[in-house]
Amino acid sequence: MKLLVSVVDPDEGRLAAAAGADVVDVKNPGEGSLGAPAPGVIAAVRAAVPAELPVSAAIGDMPNLPGTAALAALGAARSGAAFVKVGLFGVSAQSEAVALLRAVREAVDEVPGAVVVAGAYADARRLAHAPLAPQLLARVASEAGVGICLLDTAVKDGRGLLDWLSPEALAALVYEAHGQGLQVALAGALRAEDLPVVGAAGADIAGVRSAACRDAARSGPLDAGRVGELVAVCAATPRASR
Repeated sequence: MKLLVSVVDPDEGRLAAAAGADVVDVKNPGEGSLGAPAPGVIAAVRAAVPAELPVSAAIGDMPNLPGTAALAALGAARSGAAFVKVGLFGVSAQSEAVALLRAVREAVDEVPGAVVVAGAYADARRLAHAPLAPQLLARVASEAGVGICLLDTAVKDGRGLLDWLSPEALAALVYEAHGQGLQVALAGALRAEDLPVVGAAGADIAGVRSAACRDAARSGPLDAGRVGELVAVCAATPRASR
């Protein structure tokens, strides 16, 4: 199982890369779960890490505005993001989610090698506007023709992915996505002790921010020792085949 580490600037990008992260993810935690960084930050992180190391970038917890999402996604891809993550925050209907993801995918298709990551929220049921149910994620991603599914949490209050979905539910979601030919990334306040559970569910990628930061604080600076420990856990946690 690969480890994705979220960073906020080039210095953190270099630290994550040196500590062994498999994917360096650029986000702006101040703008939400999948908060979008400025294009210049993405480009600076891309320039700061080895060329062979993939960079991903979030484009935001998106409202139901396909054109806005497509424009943001193209900007992220042209700034150097190989993986462009879009949070399906403002959509609840399956048809809306497919339309938004298709618009994003068509925009990103202009950049060779760039892949769209469709993000849903494990804690969707606690949000008043009821975003897309996580159980629909694989279905809409497949219909829209994107390559990767991401399950995260929308509210960062200390409760993580496993507080909202059981290991059995996660395994079922991953199984469905793999059956559609999709890769799966799981995130949401994951701790080191959660990574074997995520691996056993079959995840291809585990995403972290808080667990990799000093004092496990999402807004704190990245800590090389913590990143190294998480890398070691992931390396010892092969993705379960199902």
